[in-house]
Amino acid sequence: MALDVANSVILRHDPERRTDRFEAPGQMESFPKAAVNFCAERELFGDILPVRQENRSGFIELREAIDRYFRARVLDHGADALLADLLEGLSSVLKQSASPDGLDAATVHSALRLIAMPDPERMKICRNCGWLFIDRSKNRSRAWCDMAVCGNRAKASRHYRRRREERAS
Repeated sequence: MALDVANSVILRHDPERRTDRFEAPGQMESFPKAAVNFCAERELFGDILPVRQENRSGFIELREAIDRYFRARVLDHGADALLADLLEGLSSVLKQSASPDGLDAATVHSALRLIAMPDPERMKICRNCGWLFIDRSKNRSRAWCDMAVCGNRAKASRHYRRRREERAS
């Protein structure tokens, strides 16, 4: 759940194409239902309520703290310094969130599980879109968040480049 929330910013690394799903009207309201249906932790949550309007800015700050911390942890760039910020954000959201069934509370609990995950090296950054994901493959060799989307795009691009080079030679 926490990674799905962090990944709600599409193409985060590309300022020209970057899209924040939560800026689109209605996305903050529809996200909890989609998350419950599709996230890897769906069996842990029942119905999740959207983040209340008055708590949304804190929730967005939490999303960014989650992304900063786990991205730094994957890249091995000073994640310990960002852990305090993340824990502060988690605490702040729990204190302000009155609904234990809200997306914000579920995201906090999910982030805490990720912090304590037994195999932190399984968390990776997609080579294509930049999303954070957990590599659950047997040999830990997954390179893309989703083979059907990013993996296919990367392979198609590689094929196109190879064909173009063959024609040029």
